[in-house]
Amino acid sequence: MKIHSGEMPHVCESCGKSFRKSCELTHHLATHTDEKPFSCESCGKSFRDRSYLSYHIKMRADAKPLACKVCGESFYSSCLLSSHKRTHTAERSFSCLTCGKDFTMQSKLTAHMRIHSGEKPYSCSVCGKTFRVASQLTVHVRTHSGEKPYSCNVCGKTFRVAGQLTVHTRTHTGEKPYTCNVCGKTYRQAGQFRVHVRTHADERPYSCELCDKSFRERYHLANHLNTHAEEKPYPCELCNKSFRCGGRLSKHLKTHTAEKPYPCEQCDKSFRESSHLLTNHLRIHTGEKLFSCASCEKSFTQHRELTCHMRTHQ
Repeated sequence: MKIHSGEMPHVCESCGKSFRKSCELTHHLATHTDEKPFSCESCGKSFRDRSYLSYHIKMRADAKPLACKVCGESFYSSCLLSSHKRTHTAERSFSCLTCGKDFTMQSKLTAHMRIHSGEKPYSCSVCGKTFRVASQLTVHVRTHSGEKPYSCNVCGKTFRVAGQLTVHTRTHTGEKPYTCNVCGKTYRQAGQFRVHVRTHADERPYSCELCDKSFRERYHLANHLNTHAEEKPYPCELCNKSFRCGGRLSKHLKTHTAEKPYPCEQCDKSFRESSHLLTNHLRIHTGEKLFSCASCEKSFTQHRELTCHMRTHQ
């Protein structure tokens, strides 16, 4: 009725502009604050509206990637490619005044500074979780919506994050763009490559502040820190077991019920959590081994198998 009557009850206090719907006013208010909470994790570009981001992702999917002539890494933005080139020339003009770390872009320095300040200005409207950068929030929101906008052209598998699609595509092409200058080993993922390089230098950048142990990977340090933490503030009221975090308690509570609402379509097994079905069990049928050891490149279907295997290298 408001369309026919011409009524516009939602007024912007900043400029006096009126709107028929409250959502239109909300969208308009972002033009005054310059807030752009929806970011593309592939190129870093931000948008005021989710629909603009969706359109941008579709346009970029049809675009040809720009390759670095030095290392071959591809980018969908000339701006990001220019920034990446500085990593080869050691041109890093943005420095953190707190720790001295250098960056090739002001935006990366700004995000880094929030590590020191603890600022997390991007908040999830569903669960309240906060993030340092907008792109992290964008990816997190997809855990609630189930949205997976990045699709593999070969097998149709979809992903929440563009980087996951890039790595997955290499399983079809066999591409391993990261080569070790010391031993010649090649890797699909930059993270695996970085960890491998540390095996030659015996570099262990992640140190425990409670003892003298150091680790090559951050998650090894995280696992180690649990050995120091004795406090378990989340008790189960049914069996008196206690847990260090609420998430583990929530998972544990499901063991007291017989409910298994997530069945596998390829066999007769069912699971209490969708993550157990999607990320662990289905790989038994597909034979997919996503978790590779950076030291010897042995692959595993489950992350816990890789974690156990990595201990043999320590």
